[in-house]
Amino acid sequence: MKASTADPRPRMVDTTMLYAPRSGGVKRYLLSKKAWLEANRPGVAHSLIVPGAHHEAGADGIIKLHATKLPFGDGYRWPTSVRRWGAWVASMKPSLIEAGDPYTPGQGALEAGQRAGCPVVGFCHSDPAGLAALHFGEWAKKPVEKRWAKLFGQFDRVISPSRFIARRLEEAGIQDIVVRPLGVEIDTFRPDRGDRNWLLKKLGLPASARLLCFAGRPAREKNIDTLIEAVQKLGEPYHLVLVGAGAGLPYEERVIALPYERDPRQVARIIASCDAFVHANDKEPFGLIVLEAMACGRPVVGVNAGGVAETVNESVGQLARSADPDDYAQAIEALFARDTEALGAAARVHTVERFSWNRVFEDLCMTYGEVSGQAAFVQPGEQATAH
Repeated sequence: MKASTADPRPRMVDTTMLYAPRSGGVKRYLLSKKAWLEANRPGVAHSLIVPGAHHEAGADGIIKLHATKLPFGDGYRWPTSVRRWGAWVASMKPSLIEAGDPYTPGQGALEAGQRAGCPVVGFCHSDPAGLAALHFGEWAKKPVEKRWAKLFGQFDRVISPSRFIARRLEEAGIQDIVVRPLGVEIDTFRPDRGDRNWLLKKLGLPASARLLCFAGRPAREKNIDTLIEAVQKLGEPYHLVLVGAGAGLPYEERVIALPYERDPRQVARIIASCDAFVHANDKEPFGLIVLEAMACGRPVVGVNAGGVAETVNESVGQLARSADPDDYAQAIEALFARDTEALGAAARVHTVERFSWNRVFEDLCMTYGEVSGQAAFVQPGEQATAH
């Protein structure tokens, strides 16, 4: 497998293992960035190196390196050799590397930076220490946090998608963190995708039903049980529509599991056809799907914790006091006691004004240009190719 490095332009290489056929926010961020750079920064070449079933270099600049599939890992793959991963990244002759995880690709990115003599940025998309505590107990938190801090302390710049994750990094001993929220494809996720009658017919429900939607992976930290219990407590006319997240769950009354949707436009169609979006993860690093729901003109019920509490407020939805099912059910009722259509319209405006990918990537490119010293990151269009 060969990947072209003959391009004379400064090259940015993104690498992460948080990229799988059914993965969500990180994958959408990376693909959106690749498309945006191609359209708006023609003076910058871009490559994306991720795990795959076998070695493959696509014409689209996405390079897949063979890695073992994780059992129960929802399609994620775990590369085993830091040295080999780093060698591949370095072979691309990067001017700047962004590591999107603290695992093998993140460690390999640091090695590649040393080999290539270029800066390496670490984008912290998750809280590994918090996840370790959730899955294995509090005893696992400190050892993981120590390794996390050691790795992120070596990056030339650390970027966080939320103040919540920035605080977690600071608690682990990392300083000078740049907070850069993620964005949303406002032309893909928009209110006019919605067709409530279509969805009601598809689900076999009456017009009086109140449709609550969640889309995402069936991961423990997503607190799907909270959503289900809250809907059971509320009773009719509430129905929970789980897109992807209901895989493997036993039958529950008024809970409808729809399969994972690969096409973002179909995800947008389902979300925009529901009455509200529900999200109960109280440790969410950012919650890109929440922004996508807001861009669809849907109010959101979240939890007053984690990254979601930074994007959802009373002008666009409702925050539950905690992820306890009773608190969450109360928040759902409180939302529907208000004008949900007005809240949804405000959510759309808020998202377009603050979280369009264009605004997000313009800000990120300022950071990239500062760290790399490459003017091409801050020169749009013809200006970049003229120099």
